[in-house]
Amino acid sequence: MDTPLADRMRPRRLEDFVGQHQAVGEGSLIRQLLGTERLFSLILWGPPGTGKTTLARLVAGARKAHFIEFSAVLSGVRDIRRVIDEARQQRDFHHRRTILFVDEIHRFNKAQQDAFLHHVETGLITLIGATTENPSFEVIPALMSRCRVVLLKSHTDEDLRQILNQALTDRDRGLGRDGLAITSDALDFLVRAADGDARRALNSLEMAASLRAADAASGEVRASIDIALLEAAFQKKALRYDKSGEEHFNLISALHKSLRGSDADAALYWLARMLAAGEDPLYIARRMVRFASEDVGLADPRALGVALDAMEAFRFIGRPEGELALAQAALYLATAPKSNRVYRAYQAASRTAENHGSLPVPLHIRNAPTGLMKNLGYGRGYRYAHDYEDAFTPQDYFPDALKGTIFYEPTARGYEEEVKRRLDRWRPLTGKGGPRRGT
Repeated sequence: MDTPLADRMRPRRLEDFVGQHQAVGEGSLIRQLLGTERLFSLILWGPPGTGKTTLARLVAGARKAHFIEFSAVLSGVRDIRRVIDEARQQRDFHHRRTILFVDEIHRFNKAQQDAFLHHVETGLITLIGATTENPSFEVIPALMSRCRVVLLKSHTDEDLRQILNQALTDRDRGLGRDGLAITSDALDFLVRAADGDARRALNSLEMAASLRAADAASGEVRASIDIALLEAAFQKKALRYDKSGEEHFNLISALHKSLRGSDADAALYWLARMLAAGEDPLYIARRMVRFASEDVGLADPRALGVALDAMEAFRFIGRPEGELALAQAALYLATAPKSNRVYRAYQAASRTAENHGSLPVPLHIRNAPTGLMKNLGYGRGYRYAHDYEDAFTPQDYFPDALKGTIFYEPTARGYEEEVKRRLDRWRPLTGKGGPRRGT
C-alpha cells in the first residue's frame, strides 16, 4: 500500500478513537459539538501525534461538512482567498458548511490570521486549527475569542500499545495480512521511543516491517520484529530501562545523589540517560522540585523557583527543546549550596504533631471574630509584630507543652547563614536556645 500506515489506521468513528478521554469522552466539548446542530470553531492544542488531524476529520465527517486541509507552513494569503471562494461555492451551490482545518496555525502571521477572521465571524467557514504551541500566545485574540480550545495530551503507554496492536492485527488497513509478530521487549522499546506520539510509533513500526521484508528477500528470515529492527528504524540504541522496575529507580537514584553530591557533570549524564531511554520528563522535573526543598532548602531559596520554572518551561515548549530547561535546572541544583534542614525540621514537626495530639491554641493568638470570643480572652494580649522595631517582638506561639521547642536548625551555608544569624538573635528573646528539640 502506498498510503502510510499512520494514515491508514486513522479511526473512522469517534468511538474508535484511542485515548484522549478528557477531550473526546462523554461530556467533553467534542461530544457536545457532535450532539448539536450548531458548529463552532476549535483550536486543538497538543503535542505531535496526539490525533489533532484525525479529530478534525471525524468532526467534519460526522457533520457531513465540506472539509479542507490547509497547511500554515506551505500556504499564503493567495491560498486563503482560494479557500474562501471554495467555501462560498459549497454554501451557494451545494448547501454545505465548510470546515477548514489549518495545521500548525501558530505559523500564520497576524495578517494571515486576520484574513480568516471575517469569514469565521460570518459563519462561512468553521475553523479548526491545530497547534503544538500555546494558542494564547500564537493566535490573535480576536480569533481566539471565537474558538474553543481543546487540550490534547501525549498518548499514554497503554494508548500506544493499543494503537500498535490494532495496526499489527488489522487485516484490511494494517499489517495483519502479513502475520507480523513483535517481541515483548521490542514493543516496550517502541512505546518508549515514540514518546507519546502515535504517528511516530506507527511510522517506526512500518519501517521495521519494511526492513524485515527486505531481510527476508535477501535470505535472512526473522520470526518477528525484534529490538535490532526497531533500533534500525529509530536509528538509536535501545537503552536498558524499565519505567516500573529496578532500573527506573536505579537511574533516578543516581540523578538525585549526583545532584546532592554537587557533581554537575554526572547529574547531566543521568538526566540524559533517563530522557534518552524514554522516562517521562515531567517525572524528572517533579523529582527536581522535591530535591530543591529536600536537599537545597533555604541555603538557596531560588532553587525551588528554578525547578518549578523548568517544569513549566518543559510543559510550554515540549521536546526536544524543553529538555534544555531541565538540564539548566539540574546544573543549578547541583551547584547550589546544600542544606537538608528544611526536610529535617518538617519531619521533626510532623512527629511532634502526631505524638502530642490536639494541643490547644494559646488564647492570645486565637481568632476573635465575635464579642463572646473576645470576652473569653481570645486574642487578648496579642502583640502585632509590625508595631515593633524590626517587626519583631518576643511572644509565645507554641502550646504550653511545647514552649521552647526548636525544629529548624539552619546551616551556615548559602542564604541559610543569614537565616541562622536572625534566629540566633531572636530565639533567646523568646526563651529558646536550650537543649529542647522536637519529639
